[in-house]
Amino acid sequence: MIRQRGMTLVELMVALTIGLGIVLMAGRLLVLANGAYAAQIESAGVEDGGRFAIDLIGRAVRLAGATDPDTVADAAADSAPARLAGLDARTLSRAAAGIDDPLPAAVNGSDVLAVRFPGDDSAVDCAGFSVAAGGEGWSIFYVARNGEGEAELRCKYRGAAHWSSDALVSGVDGFQVLYGVDTDDPPDGVANRYVNATAIDVLDAGFAGLPPAEFNRRTHWKRVVGIRVGLLLHGSRPTRMEPGGARYDLLGAGYAAAAGFDDSGSSLDEARMTSDLRRRERRLFTFTVALPAPPS
Repeated sequence: MIRQRGMTLVELMVALTIGLGIVLMAGRLLVLANGAYAAQIESAGVEDGGRFAIDLIGRAVRLAGATDPDTVADAAADSAPARLAGLDARTLSRAAAGIDDPLPAAVNGSDVLAVRFPGDDSAVDCAGFSVAAGGEGWSIFYVARNGEGEAELRCKYRGAAHWSSDALVSGVDGFQVLYGVDTDDPPDGVANRYVNATAIDVLDAGFAGLPPAEFNRRTHWKRVVGIRVGLLLHGSRPTRMEPGGARYDLLGAGYAAAAGFDDSGSSLDEARMTSDLRRRERRLFTFTVALPAPPS
């Protein structure tokens, strides 16, 4: 009788042990399932943000069109400033006009892309505000931190009374822009090389001292026929089980070395990020936008 009770206790302990193991395994599976679901939600959010930015920047650049200094018939338009402008490794204040008075505290060397465009019945800026015919609109894209310290891609625009900016996409690691310059003479509308904003300013250095109208007519910014953008985004919270250690070349592998100069922010390494950021979902978006050919 005692022997039978001993076996019953052993069996009970075995059953409890197996039951506890099943509960722990089920809990572990639940945690993994929740983690996978959270990662999927974060990945979808990053994907949506990237697609939104691609669409908005593409529409803004195409709206600006291309200005060919050798084919523009209107002398007044020819002497106007270029439709595209940019800054390397800079950010902007909300209220300053255009890209005047840039700030050096750029997030991971992120760039500034400024687009000017003529107003008409269908023209809207990056904030969705219409620009009336005869007016001039602005869509300026740059990266800055919000009050919580989160980096976000912003749209800066000119309102009726003052300049302002709105957040477009949050969770920005880096924003890099190259400009496709047509260096042929006469121009053929095809980019011979893609360079950053600093390189275009170097090309324009020989025009220093010219009257503003003549400088505007000859600037290489009017030979830009397309842009190439690299945008690295991360999720809103850490969902990866292990911290990442990938390197992201926003403008293509070996770009800085091939270009012959240091382009701050063109390559970002997860190993140098904080432990929190290294566990975020992350994706690199690269895209090219061609400017429409000017009317003949």
